[in-house]
Amino acid sequence: MNPQIEQLYRQGKFAEAIPLAQESLHAAQASFGPEHPNVAVSLNDLALLYQAQGSYADAELVRKHALGILEKDFGPDHPFVATMLNNLAGQYVKQGRYAEAEALYNRMLAIDQKAGGSAPSDVATDFNNLAELYRKQGRYAEAKPLYTLALGILEKMLGPDHADVATLLNNLAGLYDDQGRYAEAEPLFTRVLAIREKALSPDHPDVATSLNNLAALYKKEGRYAEAEPLYKRALAIDQTAVGPETQNVAGDLNNLGALYVEQARYDEAEPLYKRALTIWEKALGPDHPEVATSLNNLALLYMKQRRYGEAEPLDKRALTICEKSLGPDHPLVATMLNNLAGLYDEQGRSVEAEPLYTRALAIQEKALGPDHPNVATALNNLVLLYMKQGRYREAEPLCNRALAIDEKALGPEHPLVATALNNLAGLYKQQGRYAEAEPLSTRALAIRKKALGPEHPDVANSLSNLARLFHAWKRHT
Repeated sequence: MNPQIEQLYRQGKFAEAIPLAQESLHAAQASFGPEHPNVAVSLNDLALLYQAQGSYADAELVRKHALGILEKDFGPDHPFVATMLNNLAGQYVKQGRYAEAEALYNRMLAIDQKAGGSAPSDVATDFNNLAELYRKQGRYAEAKPLYTLALGILEKMLGPDHADVATLLNNLAGLYDDQGRYAEAEPLFTRVLAIREKALSPDHPDVATSLNNLAALYKKEGRYAEAEPLYKRALAIDQTAVGPETQNVAGDLNNLGALYVEQARYDEAEPLYKRALTIWEKALGPDHPEVATSLNNLALLYMKQRRYGEAEPLDKRALTICEKSLGPDHPLVATMLNNLAGLYDEQGRSVEAEPLYTRALAIQEKALGPDHPNVATALNNLVLLYMKQGRYREAEPLCNRALAIDEKALGPEHPLVATALNNLAGLYKQQGRYAEAEPLSTRALAIRKKALGPEHPDVANSLSNLARLFHAWKRHT
C-alpha cells in the first residue's frame, strides 16, 4: 500500500482512498500484466479498503481474484497463499460466516506447519486466529489450548515483554473475561498494559486499547470509579495519537458513554453517543454496521429515559443497515432485532415484540449453534416476555434450556448463570412455587457475590429478589 493510500486508510477516509487504490491496481496491471503477484498485492490493498467501508461483496470478489493469482504463480501451498487465505477468512468472520472461515484458517495452518521451522511466528498467528474464531462461537474449551500454543511459540521467539506477546495475552484475557473468570483476566489485562506502555510508549493507540479492555472488565464488576479514568485516558491518547475524528475516538466515546448509562448518568452519555455517531457516519458512510451499532446505543439510552418515540426510528434504521450490509441471518441482525423487540416489550407492545424475539433466536441458533451463550440470552428474552403474559408453561422449558446452555458453555459460576437462575426463580415465584424458587435465588445471589463482589448492583438486585420472595412466601403460608 503506497504511503498516501495508507495515510487515508489510517484516517478512515476510505472513500478518498479507494479511487487511488483502483488507480494503483490499473497501473500494476499495465506494468506487470494481469496475473503478476504485484497485481495480487494491489488487489489485496483494494479489498482492505472495501472491507473497511463495509462493501463485503466487493472485498470478497477482489480477494478471491488475488488468491487465484497467487495460487497460479506460487502453487496452493505457498506462504503468500496462506496470507491471502488469512485475509479472506478474517472477512468471513466479520460477516458471521464462521464455517467458511474455519476451513480457510485450517488450510492456512496446514500450509504454515508444512513450511516447518521457517515461519514459526506464522504458525502462532494461525493458532491465534483459529482460537479467536472459536471464542466468537463460544467454543472456549477449543480456543484455550490454541492460545496457549501460540503464546508459547512467541514467548520463546520474542521474549515475555514483546508487543506481539502482549496481543496474545490480551486475547487469552478476553477469553477469561467472556467466561466470567474476571479474577484470572485482570492480571493478564494489567500485564498487557504494562508491556505495551514499555514496548510502545505510554501514548500509543495499543495502550489505549488495553486501557479500554481493563476498564470494560472493571465496568462488568461494577467498579465504575476505577473504570472511568481508564476510559478517559484512552480517549485522550487516541485523540492525540490518531486524531479527534477517527474511529478509535468514536469507540472510546461509545465506551465512556456506556459507562455513564450504566450509572444512569444519561445527560453525560448522550453527547458522547451523538459525537461517536457523527464520527462513524462521516468516516464510514450512513449504512455501515458500525453506524448501526452507534444508533443502537443511542436508542438504548433513549429507551432507558422512556423517550420511546426517539428510540424507535433509530432501532429500525440500525436493523435496516445490518440486514442490508450483512444479510438477514447475521448475528448482529439478531442483536438489532432483540433491541427493537425490547423497546416494544418495554411499551407493552408484546404482539410486535414476540416475532422479533423469535426471529432473533432462530438467527442465533443458525449462526452460532444451539448451545451458544447468545442463544441463551435470546431464550431469556422470550422467557421474560412470556412471564409478563402469564404464559408460564411456555416459559419454563425455555428458561431451563437457557440455564443449561450457560452452565455448560460458561461454567456454573458465571454471572449469566445467575441471570438464568434469577429468571427461573421469578417464574416459580409468579406461580406460587416458592419452595422451588428459593434455592435458585439463593444460588444466584452466591454466584453474583463471588463473581462481582458484594457491592455490585446485581448483588443488590438478587438481595431484593430474595427479600420479595420471602415476603410473598410468608403471606401465603
